[in-house]
Amino acid sequence: MSGKVSMNTSTIGTSTKRAERWQLAGALKLVLPLFLTTAGVISLFAFMAQMGLEADGQPPTNLPPDLQNWKISAAAVDQSWGTSKTLSQAERADDLTILRRLHLALVGTVPSLEEIRAFEAMESQDRIAQWTNHLLMDPRVGDYLAQRLGKVFVGIEEGQFIVFRRDRFNQWLSREILDNRPYDKIVQQMISEKGLWTGRPAGNFITAAVTGEEVDENKLAGRSARAFLGQRMDCAQCHDHFFAQWKQHDFEGLAAFFAPVRISAVGLEDQKDFQYQVDDSKAEDGKRKVDLRVPFGEEWLPAHGTERHKLAQWITHEENRRFDRAIVNRMWGLMFGKPLVEPVDDLPDPPVERQSDPLDVLADEFRTHGRSLHWLIQVIVQTQAFQQESRHPSAENGEKFDVASENWVMYPLTRLRPEQIIGNMLQAWSLQTIDQNSHVFVRLFRLFRERDFLKEYGDTGEEELALFTGTIPQALLRMNGEFSRQLSEATPLSAAGRLANLSNDREELVTGVFLACLTRRPTAEELQLIEAMCQTHPVSNATLAEDLYWTLFNSPEFSWNH
Repeated sequence: MSGKVSMNTSTIGTSTKRAERWQLAGALKLVLPLFLTTAGVISLFAFMAQMGLEADGQPPTNLPPDLQNWKISAAAVDQSWGTSKTLSQAERADDLTILRRLHLALVGTVPSLEEIRAFEAMESQDRIAQWTNHLLMDPRVGDYLAQRLGKVFVGIEEGQFIVFRRDRFNQWLSREILDNRPYDKIVQQMISEKGLWTGRPAGNFITAAVTGEEVDENKLAGRSARAFLGQRMDCAQCHDHFFAQWKQHDFEGLAAFFAPVRISAVGLEDQKDFQYQVDDSKAEDGKRKVDLRVPFGEEWLPAHGTERHKLAQWITHEENRRFDRAIVNRMWGLMFGKPLVEPVDDLPDPPVERQSDPLDVLADEFRTHGRSLHWLIQVIVQTQAFQQESRHPSAENGEKFDVASENWVMYPLTRLRPEQIIGNMLQAWSLQTIDQNSHVFVRLFRLFRERDFLKEYGDTGEEELALFTGTIPQALLRMNGEFSRQLSEATPLSAAGRLANLSNDREELVTGVFLACLTRRPTAEELQLIEAMCQTHPVSNATLAEDLYWTLFNSPEFSWNH
């Protein structure tokens, strides 16, 4: 009896202690998030309180040593149009307009007010080149370009989680771009990588094409031709191409290079002495052997190495002009929102006479300078095409707009991509640059807002350089959605609220809002109009800032590259 009582007492005591621990744990679950949130908000307020309207970052001061070489190459591109242009060039745009284009292309957002102040503090006539050099060392550039190019290299499908890690691939690609690794070396590693895709992220180029438990060699052949050569050879997978010179055996020969790769316990590996076969109802046993074959430049194939190694060397061979033309055309498209030649994955054959068109000139310069993406970006930025106005006298009435745009005598007007629109809104919401050094709450706020916006607004997918039109639901989302409302509210943490509190007068407030949203100052006419409205309908600085933010968020100027 006493044993039973003792046991029950012990059990009751143990249960009581367990219950107390559960209660304590429950209390901590309620209190800890509140404590952490409060502490985070307090620290964020302290952080933001130290930031005023002046520039805090130090602008770059030294001229890049390769500046003259960039200018020489850019001049060669400008001159390559020769007499083909029927119209004169537009005037040069102002530096802030060029700065906005630069940030949209490389970072995916407008520059922050902090960056604008730092840029304007630079006195050099070549501050655009200095700032470009400065940006190319910014992790945001690596991340954004990796995101854009990653869609081309591995598609937009989620893939099989067991064998495909998009985040690892993008992180690897971002580091390669930031380190300025030669582009041909990047492509060679993607095509020929071995081992586990988690430890060797470049291998995700291969595992993105896994279907079931097998690597889809046809998918890899088609993607390689499109991404690296600018050719739609996958149309010849089942039959000879109707409109191009590619034959079915050309495509099958390319696929044969990927056929030996398989997934094993050690990751990606190539089977030795593998004989590729395809289904063929005309063959005796229903199978037909396919040998390695390239559609042109057979002499570029190395004699030794695995099948994938040979293909990687052939694709990136210095005589393979299609390789250089493809990436140059695509990077031009990323910088302008419109490629030199459309579509980017179905380029015409290289001209017989070398350097007879702008694309070939830039491709040759790119190859001569080590296939450096940083060099390519700097040269594009130095061209007249990138630095000229987006308006042209002959196109003002609309009659010759297409002619002016197609001849690159004016900077093309293109719609911003969805991630650029929300990126602009989020950066305009903050006076300081939102980057990897921002407060964790700011970074999380951006992550969730961007994800939610893209889910509702939609994305362009792999065909990101194809022309697309805005829709009424997209316009209504910006006008009436919670994104515009939240990001234009004048709170102690938002740019609208801080500008309202820190500005010395109304003109300084209006100028700050215009710079944060549009990367330009208001015109005299715009200032007079806003002043007249405030005289007729007096409002507080906070209300004025909110109204201006909402208005500019929904203006055509905000959502177009120009």
